Amino acid sequence: MKPTDLRGILQYIPQFREKTFILAIDGAIITDENFATLLLDVAVLRSLSIRVVLVHGASAQIKALAEKSGVKASNADGSGITDAPTLQLAMDAANRLTHEILEGLSANDLRAVCPNAIIAHPLGIIQGVDHLFTGKVEKVDVELLQTLLAQGIIPVIPPLGFDGDGKTYRVNSDSMAVAVAEALKAVKLMFITPQDGILVQGRLIRQMLLADFESVLAMQKHDIAPEQISKALHTVVACKAGIPRVHVINGKVDEGLLAEVFSNDGIGTLIYANEYQQIRPAKKKDIRAIQLLTKAGVESSELVKRTRAMIESRLGDYFIFEIDKNPVACVALHVFPEQKKGELACLFVSSSHENQGVGRKLIQFVENKARDMGLSELLTLSTQAFTYFQSKGGFAEGTPDDLPPLRREKYDQSGRNSKVLVKKLK
Repeated sequence: MKPTDLRGILQYIPQFREKTFILAIDGAIITDENFATLLLDVAVLRSLSIRVVLVHGASAQIKALAEKSGVKASNADGSGITDAPTLQLAMDAANRLTHEILEGLSANDLRAVCPNAIIAHPLGIIQGVDHLFTGKVEKVDVELLQTLLAQGIIPVIPPLGFDGDGKTYRVNSDSMAVAVAEALKAVKLMFITPQDGILVQGRLIRQMLLADFESVLAMQKHDIAPEQISKALHTVVACKAGIPRVHVINGKVDEGLLAEVFSNDGIGTLIYANEYQQIRPAKKKDIRAIQLLTKAGVESSELVKRTRAMIESRLGDYFIFEIDKNPVACVALHVFPEQKKGELACLFVSSSHENQGVGRKLIQFVENKARDMGLSELLTLSTQAFTYFQSKGGFAEGTPDDLPPLRREKYDQSGRNSKVLVKKLK
């Protein structure tokens, strides 16, 4: 699906309308040439009645200002000690970036303001070290932000907070984005960075359950690039704070924001706090999705072509694996009651969701269903994926004689010479 495909976008509107997205934008993205396109994507979100809050960083600009002025910045990313000169650089950089964002939003006919909605207090003395002007979020003025959002105004929040005495503190933008997302009960927090997402040993994590991601951090934190560690850690914090979906994407990709929000595939990393997947019986409206899903398998001769009429005639045999209400895989269980046998058929997973355990979940689902129906044997036929069924599904190679008579007749007529695989069900 192209991110600008209206039909593709429309299916998401009911679940996102009047919901809040927090976009946490790295300072380096704001000065990138693609930032104007990113703001066009924001305009699309707003046109669909999605509430948007922009939280931005400034570390790249603070470092650049420090070099230019000859000042040694003590804390560019807001996580260490912030001395007075660094605080001044942070204020200069943040104010400039906020102004650029407001300019860009205005150019897209979007109303926006920079509110003083973040109440902060000093991070204080940690292990005997005074962090001076480094702060942490004490409170988010939810009433102010909700009032703005209700009026269609986009709040733009810099990495600065203020205490009750009007003092300014440098706050890490990642932690600020999490605090704002939690306070506003956002449905999505999207970290927009110069990287493709979170990579482990150079391999992009596409989608992962929070518990699995925590295991990766515990075992392979050293395999994650240093510039991605903060995003990875704050992703965990956000999920545990109740944010259902946390994304990390590359803000330099054209239409990347829309592609991440309005497609199953996405472009970056998605960490989700709960199982947002389900296997359900196929409905008549799913027939086209089944045909589209299996098209690649049919073209490669991995699967037999099934017409709409063929699928509809046995629709009760088909099941859909969906993510956020969008089909990404399918399978069928054809039952031969007289022989107490079932055939696992039409198993296919979209290329965007390969190597994520989806196929194994569908095999297990069909196996459990076959057991519940009192079947004694599960069969499957394959021309190319037989080793997968053997290694992942526990099937053993059989012969055509294992097939029920009606299925054997179709097997002989097809001329495909598929391998017959068998699994005894206890």
